[in-house]
Amino acid sequence: MGTFSMSGNEFTYNGEPIRIVSGAIHYFRVVPEYWEDRLLKLKACGFNTVETYIPWNLHEPKQGQFCFDGLADMEKFIGIAARLGLFVIVRPSPYICAEWEFGGLPAWLLADSDMQLRCSYKPYLEKVDAYFDELLPRLVPFLCTNGGPVIAMQIENEYGSYGNDRNYLVYLHDAMRQRGIDVLLFTSDGPTDALLQGGSVPGVLATVNFGSGPDAAFAKLLEYQQGHPLMCMEYWNGWFDHWGEQHHTRDAADAAAVFGEMLKANASVNFYLFHGGTNFGFYNGANAQLRDQYEPTTTSYDYDALLDEAGRPTDKFYAVREVLASYMEIGELKLPEPVPVNAYGRVAMTGQAALFEHLDVLSAAVSSPSPLPMEKVGQSYGFIAYTTQISGPRPKEQLHLQEVRDRALIYVNGEFIGVIERSAEEQTVSFEVPAGGAELRIVVENMGRINYGPYLKDRKGITEGVRLGFQFLFDWVIHPLQMEELSSLAYKAVSETNRPAFYRGSLCVDELGDTFLAMGGWTKGIVFVNGFHLGRYWNKGPGQTLYVPAPLLRLGENEIIVFELQGTEEAAVAFTDMPMLGS
Repeated sequence: MGTFSMSGNEFTYNGEPIRIVSGAIHYFRVVPEYWEDRLLKLKACGFNTVETYIPWNLHEPKQGQFCFDGLADMEKFIGIAARLGLFVIVRPSPYICAEWEFGGLPAWLLADSDMQLRCSYKPYLEKVDAYFDELLPRLVPFLCTNGGPVIAMQIENEYGSYGNDRNYLVYLHDAMRQRGIDVLLFTSDGPTDALLQGGSVPGVLATVNFGSGPDAAFAKLLEYQQGHPLMCMEYWNGWFDHWGEQHHTRDAADAAAVFGEMLKANASVNFYLFHGGTNFGFYNGANAQLRDQYEPTTTSYDYDALLDEAGRPTDKFYAVREVLASYMEIGELKLPEPVPVNAYGRVAMTGQAALFEHLDVLSAAVSSPSPLPMEKVGQSYGFIAYTTQISGPRPKEQLHLQEVRDRALIYVNGEFIGVIERSAEEQTVSFEVPAGGAELRIVVENMGRINYGPYLKDRKGITEGVRLGFQFLFDWVIHPLQMEELSSLAYKAVSETNRPAFYRGSLCVDELGDTFLAMGGWTKGIVFVNGFHLGRYWNKGPGQTLYVPAPLLRLGENEIIVFELQGTEEAAVAFTDMPMLGS
């Protein structure tokens, strides 16, 4: 049994003063085979605690259907941390932000048009309660009060950045206590008046999040909370990337120096992040602080952290460790053996399966007068195809999508005529309809639901309607394309490479190691390795490679499937030993 608590301005563990030096590692962004490697490196850096979010959408992908295995085996992750002698800070759902799809909220919440999020709306709280009934009992055995490593848990996440429903926060606090969570609870918010006022709970430890200026941040916290330990719950020592931006980096010496300022102030610190990892599959989030400024996050969540995306120590690792060693006894540096990294070379894609020939194979069609959004047809992620017939003849008119979320490819009688993206300026394409009429097909990609800010209710697909000129088009056939099952695709020899299609190739491996899949020449799409969805690629960058951890490969033949939306210069990929994340 253990007791983690506060005594004046200090944390204590079993009555002895302790400073928390923590780093965030999200188990769901790292393959399970590497959890121990990453945690050993955190301990080698001198840290005594690991922090992780828990994403609701990963653990309850469909309402009432729970998942706690594979990438979702949080209990195994916490157990490894315990075995290595690390404390654990848990930041559970309902909402986590984390640049994660919908901030961790499950997409099926949005099937209810009346749903209100992150507040005391009863139907929402009922869903939270059902999830907590499953989640929290799994955490109870790991609490320090029961002999486990979990010393503290968070109530919601940066709530002051979203709302001011104090009753909602108190409800979550009580829900945790009622289900046996008896460790220290806390909140975390930015160091401003509005955020601390909106996100704090009376009688609960408040912490602050920032990337610089610790003196000012802690001074603002002290205006609201005296006589408690100072803690930066998110020290932003790097940053994340959106598609089309430059790759973010931060000078290692600068990041270490700010950390030193916090140690000098006798504060505890949680690095966000110690190790970023990867937004595998469709789980990347997006930002939209303004309604028309949608910015999806990249597959790589490298974050310029202390470990890179592949788990290798960076200059920042060593700079931070050196600063920490001047404040705490951390012992000799002992790192686990490095994972081999291999360049397997070029792989030709020898098979091709055209998307439009396989719509009925990939999903059951739904008929609807209007083009329904994904959530209304039971779909959470991926792509969705809308098809209708237009009578003719008609002169050239503009096609309007109300509203597209997030990127649509437009085809008339099978011919590609343009892209309409979610944008501040309305985008349209124009076309004529011949005398015999035309088939209009629209393929929309969900590029990640908004995870932060005022526009969380981010339904995907076409959310209202489609007009040709001023006339709304009705009578649609809808194919939800969640891309969960691809085994029924029938491949032919590669021919045309400028249509949406699946490409299949085989990589022969005689020595296992990490590698990076270079997508030069391809436009936009997703990749599967041995059935595991690596994530998205896009030639606008910044990243031009996808990280492939060695445990996803096997000796001998490995199946590579690329789903390309627009076209490729060559039906081939290359496996390299270096990531290309941008300048």
